[in-house]
Amino acid sequence: MSIPSHFQEALENPKWKSLMVEEMNALQKNSTWEMVELPQEKKTVGFNLERPLRQFDVKNVFLHGDLLEEVHMYPPLGFTPKGGKEYGFQQAMADHTLFYKRNGDEISLIIVYVDDMIVIGSNSTKIEKHRSYPTKEFEMKDLGALKCFLGIEVSQSKQRLFLSQRKYTLDLLAETGNFACEPVDTPIETNHCLSIYLDQIRTTKERYQRQGGKLIYLTHTRPNLSYAVNVVSQFMHNPSDQHMNAVNCILTYLKSSLGKCIMFFRHKYLDIKGYTNFDFAESKLDRKSISRYVSFIGGNLVTWRIKKQNVVILFSTEAKYHALHHAIMELTWLRLLLSKLGFGPKKPMVLFCDNTTTIEIANNPIQHNQTKHIELDRNYIKDNIDSGIIRVPFIKSVNQLADMMTHVVTSGPFYAS
Repeated sequence: MSIPSHFQEALENPKWKSLMVEEMNALQKNSTWEMVELPQEKKTVGFNLERPLRQFDVKNVFLHGDLLEEVHMYPPLGFTPKGGKEYGFQQAMADHTLFYKRNGDEISLIIVYVDDMIVIGSNSTKIEKHRSYPTKEFEMKDLGALKCFLGIEVSQSKQRLFLSQRKYTLDLLAETGNFACEPVDTPIETNHCLSIYLDQIRTTKERYQRQGGKLIYLTHTRPNLSYAVNVVSQFMHNPSDQHMNAVNCILTYLKSSLGKCIMFFRHKYLDIKGYTNFDFAESKLDRKSISRYVSFIGGNLVTWRIKKQNVVILFSTEAKYHALHHAIMELTWLRLLLSKLGFGPKKPMVLFCDNTTTIEIANNPIQHNQTKHIELDRNYIKDNIDSGIIRVPFIKSVNQLADMMTHVVTSGPFYAS
């Protein structure tokens, strides 16, 4: 069912009209408002009718809380108002949107995002039972097998699971008018040299920020876009035509790679591995270094990040150490999450690094002028190594998977990634 662009178009569609009536009935049923004369000193707020359909939906969840503030608003167009622990689940401290329940070898999980839920478990009978719990408190809509969650499409077989944002991408291309463009091999030019110039021709900031924000959300299933999106995101406050061309290059690449998605294999082992690297003084705006990492559980890519470091750093060793520190923090978080669910790794985590100097400093407490001012980072890393939680082996740069997050690579290696 297509999304109407304005109210009148929604009224012409019986299904949309039915949904709007359902929404209004729910608002009235929950005593959301009462009709009053608008006080002279008060202003009204707008009203927007939206009804996203997800896999597991709590109807009108925002109505079940108590609003302390007094808010005045006009009735929506077209409508005239008439006269967890209780069920044995624990909230995961490593992720507050995750609730889990263990019973021997069986485990049940509930993931909650506002009014959308996913229920999963090792016992199908228990899953059906858990799905009934929220209906005792809220009016629920069971959307069946998981196919889409927060705009991310889900498909699975016996051995594999796929996450994609194909429809999201198609909608983005339709909105920006990039269907007719010529395909490109990579999402950003190899020698882009993007920066801010005094004589640059400015573009519409709102349009640039809107498209940039949508591209950021797309990186949830397209880590190979992370570097390009990170570059264009640095100019949100002052975009030019040159920056908009870079955004259009990403959109053009999307057209030629609609079928790409993340694939997860089913494995019995859940060892944690990561790759980390950095680009020293990479930012042309302020010469700050760029950190990045990618992490795997059981051979499956699960998290990735590219981030500009907070301060300008004088030594490349220090920049690398900051990148190593943040990567270890991410792997430690994954280890904590799995341990709370009863799947803690039996072996030390592995974080691959292609800088021998950094590895030597991490394993050896020798102090010198380049490391004495990063003692907190150094001690944190050394403690994790000494306790056997993590190993930091060397890896050749050609095999450094984290390079995908900050390097502009040619089409051959890019497709291989």
